[in-house]
This record gives sequence, structure tokens and C-alpha cells, in this order.
Amino acid sequence: MEKLLRRCRVRSLLVRECLAECLGVYVLILFGCGSVAQVTTSEEKNGQYLSINLGFALGVTFGVFVSRGVSGAHLNPAVTLSLCVLGRHPWVKLPLYAFFQVLGAFLAAATVGLQYYGESTCIPASLATWLNVWSSFYLQVIGTAALLLCILAIGDRRNTSIPDYLQPLLAGASVLVIGISMGSNSGYALNPARDLGPRFFTYIAGWGDEVFKAGGGWWWVPLVAPCIGALVGTLIYLLMVEVHHPPLSPEIQPSCQEATEGKTLELEGVEPDGGKPA
Repeated sequence: MEKLLRRCRVRSLLVRECLAECLGVYVLILFGCGSVAQVTTSEEKNGQYLSINLGFALGVTFGVFVSRGVSGAHLNPAVTLSLCVLGRHPWVKLPLYAFFQVLGAFLAAATVGLQYYGESTCIPASLATWLNVWSSFYLQVIGTAALLLCILAIGDRRNTSIPDYLQPLLAGASVLVIGISMGSNSGYALNPARDLGPRFFTYIAGWGDEVFKAGGGWWWVPLVAPCIGALVGTLIYLLMVEVHHPPLSPEIQPSCQEATEGKTLELEGVEPDGGKPA
């Protein structure tokens, strides 16, 4: 697997930056437009205007985490244009950045459209049960993939400005925004243990096998779909970000203090181990 991923590495820094912008905007629009779709298709039964505000705000937050270590997380052609005018970004990169930002938004819109297809389109009654299982499976895959994308971005060593104590809070915020943008269909379990454990309890507590028959027998969806989604999200982050910029192992990363002390000793003509240079 590692050899295969190495072959996928992109040598061009510009292409790597564009891929990161594409993925960052994808995350932004997935959460932002997903929250709009959930509110409107449920006629504000599953969220209100504040949900949309939170969806876009948290979408920007996690879009930035996904792409900032590679491209600076512009996530907006207007931002890229402004930085070019200020002389802080090369003009030659503007068309490609803008193209990949729009591409990321397009792909996210397609993802959201498929999520809520059954709730925004008249369908035959005979297909309702099948479509409910399919949409539940699809949402569990997409939701868990988004969760893994966010977690990997939060834990990425390139995001060195994130204190360790904030990482659990951000992980919780990622679950919040997934619920805001895609939780109305199947409750966004995103975790086989979170669904199967309580289901077994209700089975032995008196509800019987109905807990495995409800919803057209889709009990298997929260078991299988999150596992697939986790692998999909991990693979996407690896292929679009990490494989091109492998983080250094913490064992070989010198601390700022060690690097500063070594440089000072070198300037004074003293070896870091206390000896004189040869």
C-alpha cells in the first residue's frame, strides 16, 4: 500500500496546492450547502436559519484545516485575486486556483444533491423503501468520510498552531457540523459500536427482533457504511494532501530550542556535543 501511495505523489507544487484548494472548498460546500439542504427539505423541522449559519461557519473552519498546510487555504477565487493584487500570491496561479476551487464546489454540490435526492423529488411508492436504505447507506459513507477528513486534518503535523487541548474540541465540532448538514436521514451514527451496542440492548430489553426489521431492515447500514466511509475519507486525504507532503516523524523533528542552540554553538565555533570543530 505504501509503495502504491508513493507512486501517486505529485511532483508539481502548483498541482498539489490546487488539489488542496479543491478538497478544502469541497469540505466547505459539503457542510454549508448540506445544512441548507437539510433545513429546506425538512421545511425547518431539522434545523433553522442558525443551522445554516453554523454549517457554513464550521465548513470554513474545517475546509481551512484540510488545505492550509499545503495551499494556504484561500478557498475563494476572490481571496486569491486579492492576494495577487497585494503581491502576496503569483498571478500565474490565479486561473488554476480558481478552477480547482470551482471544481471542489461543483463536486460537493453533486454530493449534496445525491444525499437529498429522495427528499426533493417525487418517486414511486414502490421505490421508497429501497431509496431510504440507499440514502441512509450513502449518507453514512459520506458522513464518516467527512469525519475522517476532519480528524486527519486536525491531527496533521503541518497544522502546528493547533494546541493539543483543542483537538478534542475540534473533533467534537466536526461531529456537530456533520449532524447539522447531513443528520436528518439516519441519525449520522458514523460509528458501528455507537449503533450496534444500543441496538443489542434494546433487543434483549424487550423490543425483540423488531429492532433489526425496522426501516426496511437497514440495521446493517450503520455497521458497514461507516467502515467504508472511514476508508474513503482516509484515502482521499492521503491522495490529495498527505502523500505529497509526508509529515516528519516526531522522533526526527528537532525542537525550536534544540535548533537554536545548535546554530548558536556553530556560530561560536563550538560543536553541539561540547567539542571544537575539526
